[in-house]
Amino acid sequence: MTASSAAGTTLGPVEILELLPQQEPFRFVDEILEVDEDHIVATYRYRAEADFYRGHFPGNPVTPGVILLETVAQVGVVALGIYLVALAGGRDEVKRTLALFADAEVEFSGVVRPGDRVTVRATKVFYRRGKIRSEAEMTLDDGTVVCTATISGMGVRT
Repeated sequence: MTASSAAGTTLGPVEILELLPQQEPFRFVDEILEVDEDHIVATYRYRAEADFYRGHFPGNPVTPGVILLETVAQVGVVALGIYLVALAGGRDEVKRTLALFADAEVEFSGVVRPGDRVTVRATKVFYRRGKIRSEAEMTLDDGTVVCTATISGMGVRT
C-alpha cells in the first residue's frame, strides 16, 4: 500500500523493487527488509549458476568484487534513491529519473561464494539536488563483513 503526502509518495519495499531499473541477470537485490529516509537494509543470494562464476575462478568460484560493489550500489544508491525521489516528487518522478553511479571508496575484507546470501545495510550521508551518498556494509548470514563502502550516485531526468 502506498501512502501519499503533499510532498510525494512513501514507497514500500515491494514497490521499490518493482521500480528498480536493473533486471535479471543484473539485479542483485532479492528483498528489501527496511527502508526510511535515512537507511535501507536489503538481501541478495548469489545464484550458483551465474555466468561470471565460470571464469572467476574455475574450480574455486568467488564472486567478483565489481559484482559486490554493484550490489551495494543497487541498494545504497538506486533503491534508497528511488525511495527519496518518490518521497520528494512521487512515483511519476521516479519513472522520469535514471540513477547513475558516480563514485565509490570500497574496502573488501571477505569472500562471497556461489549460493551465499548477503545483507547490505546503507545509511544516507546526504541527499540533495538529485545526488546521494551512502555509507554501506555488506555481511554474510553469519555476520562476517565482506566489504564496506562509501558510494555516490545521481539521478538524471530522462
